[in-house]
Amino acid sequence: MLASLLPQGVDGTTALLLVLASFFTSALTAAFGIGGGVAMLGLMASTLNPAVIIAVHGVVQLGSNMGRAIIQRQHADKRLILQFIPGAVLGVALGAMLVTSVPERLLLGLLGGFILLVIYAPLPKITVLAQGGVFIGGVISSILTMFLGATGVFSKAMLLAFKLDRKTLIATDAVMMSIQHALKVVAFGFLGVALRDWLWLAAAMIASGFLGTVLGTRLLHALPERLFQVLIKGLLTLIALDILRRAAGF
Repeated sequence: MLASLLPQGVDGTTALLLVLASFFTSALTAAFGIGGGVAMLGLMASTLNPAVIIAVHGVVQLGSNMGRAIIQRQHADKRLILQFIPGAVLGVALGAMLVTSVPERLLLGLLGGFILLVIYAPLPKITVLAQGGVFIGGVISSILTMFLGATGVFSKAMLLAFKLDRKTLIATDAVMMSIQHALKVVAFGFLGVALRDWLWLAAAMIASGFLGTVLGTRLLHALPERLFQVLIKGLLTLIALDILRRAAGF
């Protein structure tokens, strides 16, 4: 009975591993704002058919981010979200047209470099982010998500420029990523990626991810603000360096 609910090529052990991973990666993202989506993508890349990884990951991340957005919604910055939406729509549309033609290593290099720039460049050099840059960031990150799947690290780096407190930063990002993943899932549907066979497994991963979000949110509330800022910058730096390593082919 269980096997009939799983997509072809996925056994019960793999399905259970993915469901458990969704719990822990969602807890990680809810607590620190980053890391969960990338970790989930890496695990899926080692167990699933490459042809469907980005699309299935988008469905799962949509559910995970919606859980965070609902739980943390009172802290979200609506002004930044409204600037992000049109950029996300444009970016997903462009990404859908380019998804088969742009080298992945080029995109990885640009992503890693941008993250380091936003974290460490003096603010006067990146004031464009405070002057409509959320729209631009929405375009860029939404193009990237069609190729790379997990681009929450990009939006988190972008939001750091606004000096948001930890709760506002993570809640705002959760809403932005919910919008972006929803648009991405629709785009892959138009591109002909069949997701119907994955719905039961994705639903189980979303449910376990929501429980992880509840746990991670409790940890977030307990973190001192200064410690959070140090941790998130450190994690972003490590992720950016790993992205650049992959871009270089190592």
